[in-house]
Amino acid sequence: MKTYLAIDEFCQLVHLKREVVDGMIQRGALNTKVDNGVMYIEANEGTMSVVPASNGDMVVSNEHYTLPGESFVEKTIGTILNLHEKVLDAKDETLEALRNENKFLKEALYSMQELYDEDRKTVETLTNQLKLAQEEVEFLKRKYKLMWNKAIENFNDNKGKS
Repeated sequence: MKTYLAIDEFCQLVHLKREVVDGMIQRGALNTKVDNGVMYIEANEGTMSVVPASNGDMVVSNEHYTLPGESFVEKTIGTILNLHEKVLDAKDETLEALRNENKFLKEALYSMQELYDEDRKTVETLTNQLKLAQEEVEFLKRKYKLMWNKAIENFNDNKGKS
């Protein structure tokens, strides 16, 4: 599968001026295609074709040259691997943060459940106490009514005897 880059992106990638890349295209050193009025250069072939020569001029080559120390491809792969490691580290940190957050939320949920259970028991106790208090009030009302009825009868009896 061929990967194509827009000509401006390719120029930035290989650190060449647009005129030099245009010259290479005219000489046939780079594979190109035009899509919607934008010229694209094949990235794989293009990056391998551009290699600095010993005198500083740019030359077109189909052979694989190495730069002092590391080749362009090795540097690119190294950069990609380094970025990949950073992404994996960031992913691990994110997962650890999410695990800690989930642990905290789980503990908070258990605590809330315990409080809910305690509150439910308290409401149950208060409901029972209220029911008992209402029964006592009803009993006292009946007793009070009976007492007053008895007092009225005694009063009427005493009034009738006098």
